Amino acid sequence: MRNVRVLVVDDEQDFREMLSRHLEDKCLQVLTADSGENALDVLLKSPVDVVILDVKMPGLSGIETLRWIKKDHPEVEVIMLTGYASLEASTEGMEFGAFDYLLKPVDTDILTYKIQDAAKKKILRDP
Repeated sequence: MRNVRVLVVDDEQDFREMLSRHLEDKCLQVLTADSGENALDVLLKSPVDVVILDVKMPGLSGIETLRWIKKDHPEVEVIMLTGYASLEASTEGMEFGAFDYLLKPVDTDILTYKIQDAAKKKILRDP
């Protein structure tokens, strides 16, 4: 499989940097954004395969960001992350097109597997 490009979106800088390092160690190309608004700007400039998106962020929430991503970049797969187990948020995210929904702290091996799975889905749909 070709190099997978991932955008990590989280307002917590330490978490964002730690997760980015782990994903780069797994040979993924990683971009980052600290807000939903910045994530949408990054997507305009740099195509990505998968977005890792925090649900709870100041400003544009993860669910709102997901809606914009799916509207403007429907080919991009989105994996939602949250530190709060919420059936409502996970259901809403899946309804708006999220590929999957994982709880923090996330196991990076499981997340990497989900990223590869999401990227395969994208590649099969848009070769």
